[in-house]
Amino acid sequence: MGNFFKSFFSASDKEESAENREKNNAKNFDILKYDGVRAQQSRKLPYAIRCFQEALNIQEDFETRSFLVSAYMATNNMDAALGELNRMHELQPEHVNTLLSRVQVLFLLDRDAEAIPDCQAIIALEPENATAYYLMAKAKRTTGDVLGAIADLTKSIALKEDFESAYQLRAEILLQMQQPEEALKDVEKVIELNPEEELAYLLRGRIHAFENRLDDAKKDFEQVLALNPFNEEAALLTGELLIAENKLDDAIAFFDEIIENNPTLGKAYAERGRAKNLKGDKKGAFDDLKKSIELNPEGEEAKKAEGVHTNFDNLYKGGIF
Repeated sequence: MGNFFKSFFSASDKEESAENREKNNAKNFDILKYDGVRAQQSRKLPYAIRCFQEALNIQEDFETRSFLVSAYMATNNMDAALGELNRMHELQPEHVNTLLSRVQVLFLLDRDAEAIPDCQAIIALEPENATAYYLMAKAKRTTGDVLGAIADLTKSIALKEDFESAYQLRAEILLQMQQPEEALKDVEKVIELNPEEELAYLLRGRIHAFENRLDDAKKDFEQVLALNPFNEEAALLTGELLIAENKLDDAIAFFDEIIENNPTLGKAYAERGRAKNLKGDKKGAFDDLKKSIELNPEGEEAKKAEGVHTNFDNLYKGGIF
């Protein structure tokens, strides 16, 4: 491949005129750019990236950089994608799609706080951009500004009344703020807009469980599993409901089945251990907790167990809800 690219840059005539050089550069740029596009469409991403890079060495081109960003993102090279987006922003500071793409990449890099100024820049350019308010709310929630996030989501919904993602996120935050009835209104709006949105039923089930409406919660978790039998969170929550109802033998049998189908699901061992602990089976509970931590050493149970020298029961305080 090195010789292929080198051939574009080795002039055969040292006396080549400036006009001819310009024509050849334009021709080589087009060949490299569109070879890159074809390679990208064929999922030959390393070759596509090389083509785009070499094309940009010949000539600056905003569109080619956008293709390069897509290729970097497809290969999970988010730092490189961010570098290209930064350059695109320098070239066209008021290009809204560049700012939106940079926000998404910043989220993927867990640099949510840095996304807020970009969202504000988009809103300055397009005051009625509902997506920018939604993305800013996501960033504010992550950085702890839940009231600011609620305000932004309310503006987003005012601009786009059928924005289901904004209703969903606002419902999640409202439940986090222990305002379940307000959260319920938003999540039911999501279900009205999209009756097959499993995340909405999952959240509504959590709201019902928080309010101790366990039968309603169970129906919602069952609906999630009907839509997606592989939804692990809905399965875990269903088992947690059995524990909440003190149906400990049923809960243990339920988690036995989950573990049989998915032996690497650490949270299932932790919840089965919770049921065993409530039954008085301390050894069984300890074995399950140990297995959970082995499978997920960075998980919630591992953090609870770290440095604990108090009552073993303390490790099982709380629960999914």
